[in-house]
Amino acid sequence: MHKVEDLKIWQKSIRLAKTVYLLIAELPSEEKFGLTSQVKRSAISIPSNIAEGAGRNSKKEFKHFLSIANGSACELQTQLLLIIELDLIKKDKVQPIIELCIEIQKMNYAFQQKL
Repeated sequence: MHKVEDLKIWQKSIRLAKTVYLLIAELPSEEKFGLTSQVKRSAISIPSNIAEGAGRNSKKEFKHFLSIANGSACELQTQLLLIIELDLIKKDKVQPIIELCIEIQKMNYAFQQKL
């Protein structure tokens, strides 16, 4: 069992979720129940699954939840790219968030290999 607050990957994923929430406030209101909702769920899923895995009793279970978190990070990355492609928010505002998302994916993979 790991203390989730001490995990750098969890800390960064919380920062990612917060940053995503601030960004999507700029999306058009007609996206409220579409892309906005989906992006929020993906962003929240990353730290949530890391936390759930950290609270489990075995490394195998932890790795499983890290895998789910990584899937959510890939999903979020895709959604952020779509926001750029649809020209809903300018690339220069979205790209740093995509880069943080990719950094978390790399950390996640390395952490899974370590467990």
